[in-house]
Amino acid sequence: MGRIVVIGAGMGAMAAAARLAIAGHRVTVYERTETYGGAVARYERDGFAFDTGPGLLPLPAVYRDLFLKTGKQPLEECVDLVQVDPASRHVFPDGTDVLLPNASRAGTVSALNTALGSGAGDRWGDFLVRAREAWDRTRRPLLEEPLWSDWQVLGEREPYPAVPHRRLLRTRRASTLDEVAAWELRDPRLIALLDGHALAHGLDPRTAPASAAVLPYMEHAFGTWYVRGGIRELARVVYERCLARRVEFVFGAEVTGIVEKDGRAAGLELADGTVTEADHVVAGVDPVRLRGLTGHVLQDDGDVRPDRVSPCPGRFTVLLALRGRRETGAAHRTVVHAPDRTAELDHLSRPTGTAEPTGPTVTVLRPDDPALRPDDAHESVVLSAAAPAGAGWASGDTAERFADLLVAAAEAAVPRLRERLLWREVRAPGHSAQETGVESGAVPPPALAAGEGRFLHPANTTRFPGLYLVGGWAHPGGGLPHAGMSGALVAGLIVEGQDFRGSQ
Repeated sequence: MGRIVVIGAGMGAMAAAARLAIAGHRVTVYERTETYGGAVARYERDGFAFDTGPGLLPLPAVYRDLFLKTGKQPLEECVDLVQVDPASRHVFPDGTDVLLPNASRAGTVSALNTALGSGAGDRWGDFLVRAREAWDRTRRPLLEEPLWSDWQVLGEREPYPAVPHRRLLRTRRASTLDEVAAWELRDPRLIALLDGHALAHGLDPRTAPASAAVLPYMEHAFGTWYVRGGIRELARVVYERCLARRVEFVFGAEVTGIVEKDGRAAGLELADGTVTEADHVVAGVDPVRLRGLTGHVLQDDGDVRPDRVSPCPGRFTVLLALRGRRETGAAHRTVVHAPDRTAELDHLSRPTGTAEPTGPTVTVLRPDDPALRPDDAHESVVLSAAAPAGAGWASGDTAERFADLLVAAAEAAVPRLRERLLWREVRAPGHSAQETGVESGAVPPPALAAGEGRFLHPANTTRFPGLYLVGGWAHPGGGLPHAGMSGALVAGLIVEGQDFRGSQ
């Protein structure tokens, strides 16, 4: 077996490292920061603790599979995995308020019919049925298989079976999520519900393909899960599984170049001048940084080019330390929908600082978790919203004014929020840049079919033999499940070579 070096200790990179180590390879991970997890980070102060990246885990089967394949101890023996029910509470601009159950189509239809009026829930239920068909058509090529060499086929075909829409003597089918919402859902509150799923993944529904319908379907079908102690605990146990498999970690190690020998990747060069030889290099970095490390053009007309991926927003987060205990029966997650949809989407598509921030769709996470608060007389709350990536947040008071908008929206979810507030920590996309190394602080969306390939990510293999790509900026894209699957794909490609046809 060979020696493998991994750049970065994000979730996808660690998933690959553990799988490669169990296959007998000698694996060393080089991480430029002093800790593991990438975007799955934590902030602690005064006895409060907060997840600063993802707060919930969709599709936990990906990490169950990782633990099954890399050791005897299953995931549930390493972390306390809890299904969140209700899955979410939604507060709409007209004052409508609805609780949606976890992984129950009938329950969701009933709740929406009751809250929004007869027929609304049925339309959402019919949409989920069509979204399931899109999921069935794309699940394997977009999650479980290496990116096809003829990836253009994935870009051309729209897998969502849109309802025919007749207008001005023409019949059309939806090609964007926005058209799905307008033609099939119609109710502005259902449209907001669908928008919320897109925005949570950093997607503008006006440009996202109709195939993005798989995102709400995934949550509906596989449920919403929380890890006791916070999602950072998932990163911890993946890191510990790597250590148990004798993966070596070198923290504070800035990789400055990928060594080439005989036309293939043959190791790494570090900032201190150290050169480490390897048989394979696995890079868990964004395309911009990757270009700087290789000096090679990794993509050409036969590959998915990184610049084809649509511009990605960042995540804006406000951490709240509150006095007073969480009220009984409070929803773990509340989504407060934006009062002006067009203004929100327009702001999201502009560079930071070019327009006055407008009220965003805000996700409020209120985990009832003793590990995240100093005692039962306090509560930790995380507010998050999609926001333009880039450096503009650092100038003036733009970040504080946007944080004020998040807090104002969150008052609909947290009783007496302002009078309970002890302090808040504002984290603009630049904080994510520090944790992940992505200069703009952008968050990669999951890979999606259709859209002329703009929503696909670079393949896990490259034209530079011996170099593999892993993590959210590689196939199959961003999000905890997708990052974990990228690790499985890279490990399969290295262990099985050209014979690898995908995960089982």
